[in-house]
Amino acid sequence: MTFSMSRMIQHFAAGAAILAALAGCGGDDTPKPADSSPVAAPAAPLILVVGTSLTAGLGLDPSEAYPAVLQQKIDSAGLNYRVVNRGVSGETSAGARQRVDWLMRQPVAVLILETGANDGLRGLDPDSLRVNIEAIVDRARQPRPPPAILLLGMEAPPNFGADYTTRFRAVYREAAADLGVPLVPFLLQGVGGIDSLNQADGIHPTAAGQRRVADLVWSALRPLLQPPPRS
Repeated sequence: MTFSMSRMIQHFAAGAAILAALAGCGGDDTPKPADSSPVAAPAAPLILVVGTSLTAGLGLDPSEAYPAVLQQKIDSAGLNYRVVNRGVSGETSAGARQRVDWLMRQPVAVLILETGANDGLRGLDPDSLRVNIEAIVDRARQPRPPPAILLLGMEAPPNFGADYTTRFRAVYREAAADLGVPLVPFLLQGVGGIDSLNQADGIHPTAAGQRRVADLVWSALRPLLQPPPRS
């Protein structure tokens, strides 16, 4: 990892509704169809983005975070998906594992998993990170049909030593291979350590940085998405 990258990950900040509507109808003595209400269109398949403050878009408007930019790309491509951002600031992989049951209560077409940044900043055991990633993916695959899964990798800071950073980096590559899921090796590739693409903390991308992150993720996500059916 370069010196500029080590500056980028010396600090990490902490900080992260679903509503439904009801309608009713009345009647009189005039004959009418059994149900004259308009039929609601089925909800678009869900792309669930689970992550840390990097996904949540800490310091930015939610519309500037990379999941929102992915939604723009999906819409521009004429694809029928909705992206939901479930980034939580300060979360470790253990925290993501604890909430995966809640996250998977609804049908998910694609799960994008960004976890481990805070594990690396705290020097947590890379072996535990791998166990948590595998547990999250295994749980996410329980529904039938299971969602497609995209794993986003991170880097650890150099202050825990070369052995730790090597082990940490290998977690993502090995987990992706064992689980059979596509991998973006480093979420902040081309963004980390570049002052103009990061906020004052040197860690969290600016809106321009988030757009670059979205470009990177989109290149791996696009092949997982199905075109809308022909009418």
